[in-house]
Amino acid sequence: MEMICIQEDAYFELLKKTYEYIKSLHNITEEKWILPEKAMEMLGVKTTKLQELRDSGEIEISQPSRKVILYNIESIREYLNRHARKS
Repeated sequence: MEMICIQEDAYFELLKKTYEYIKSLHNITEEKWILPEKAMEMLGVKTTKLQELRDSGEIEISQPSRKVILYNIESIREYLNRHARKS
């Protein structure tokens, strides 16, 4: 059995490229699952708050592997709409 070791940054870059390749292969234009960086950007939060929202069930996630957590973009939009108010 052979083992390949790569740096964490390289791993996540490979994951992003794989994700983009699969999207293009199936002509997916609207993203359903997004990476944590984009989720934090949409919500305007940092890692700790994102984890809190995930753990409380406020936003939906998918965890295809131990270190990879993807966020449902629609559940993030619903969360933002639930907390919207007019000033």
